[in-house]
Amino acid sequence: MKKTIMTMPDGRELIYYDGHESIVRSTVDVRSLPDLHITPEMRHDPILDEWVVMASHRQRRTFMPPTNRCPLCPSTGDNATEIAEPEYDIVVFENRFPSLSRDTALDASIRIPSAVSRRPAHGRCEMVVFTADHDRLFSQLSQNRVRRVVDVWADRTATLSGLPGIEQVFPFENRGIEIGVTLTHPHGQIYALPFVTPRTERMLAGARRHRDQHGRDLFAELLAEERRIGERIIATNETWTAFVPATARWPIEIHLYPHRRVEDLAGLTGGERDDFSSLYLEVLRRLDALYEDPLPYIAAWHQAPVRRDRDLAYLHLELFSVRRTADKLKYLAGTESGMAVWINDSTPEQIARMVRETVP
Repeated sequence: MKKTIMTMPDGRELIYYDGHESIVRSTVDVRSLPDLHITPEMRHDPILDEWVVMASHRQRRTFMPPTNRCPLCPSTGDNATEIAEPEYDIVVFENRFPSLSRDTALDASIRIPSAVSRRPAHGRCEMVVFTADHDRLFSQLSQNRVRRVVDVWADRTATLSGLPGIEQVFPFENRGIEIGVTLTHPHGQIYALPFVTPRTERMLAGARRHRDQHGRDLFAELLAEERRIGERIIATNETWTAFVPATARWPIEIHLYPHRRVEDLAGLTGGERDDFSSLYLEVLRRLDALYEDPLPYIAAWHQAPVRRDRDLAYLHLELFSVRRTADKLKYLAGTESGMAVWINDSTPEQIARMVRETVP
């Protein structure tokens, strides 16, 4: 792919990823953009040993604009968007309303308990726009386009991992108003975080215990067992398997694992990227055929931390949905939200059977 990097009027970076080297992009954006005065900070919860990000400026972010005012569509004469070109392939740019920022400072007037430490929320939040077509779902993209998206994720992972102070790179896609999406144009995001997330810390701790006790890789062992049992497998090919985990928490939850342990997206071979693209599209198309409307979901990439425990991590994608029937949603109520004790109204075996038997 060809990369063209430009700077937006407010200093944010935008990158065009094009499938043909002959494409020439303008590096001029004529908009006049105001200073957003971004001051996110992080506070450390000493009870749970977790960082919490405070980003009050995000209350002003764009919320469900009409299609003709979509900020992710190509620019037109009467709608100058975040993407200055009249057409594009795949675009990555720094979020205008980021949870993490390269330039931020603490408000010295704020007083907090001495046990609670705080620091600027340094990092980077990027938007990944999959297509210029406002109405196209990820599941409707061509396999070649999905393959290029994988290459973009891998490129951004490698680049963001090299930034000072970054500890984890997290690509993800939110889809559907039920998930809380505020822009319906097909896009994902990437967070370059200044700490290792609590979920990743727990995964690594489990993998470390298993290795210390049994001398084996926990992720690889679980994958091998799921492939041997077969009951929860959704689809598989030469280098990837999609399955419902035996401990699924969500009404729809599917994990996609490469058969070879890989630390992050940048470590995937060309063949593995091809196989993921075809398998992922098969899974998404089955999910979109489950009900009358496309399934709302979160697709979250789990990658190794940038600087430590990379030998314990195992790259994989987790996709899950809050929709439990055609007209019902799962709400995280007392046990889930209050105590992190999950209760699933379906068994993983039922979920796998339902998805397998759905014809795209």
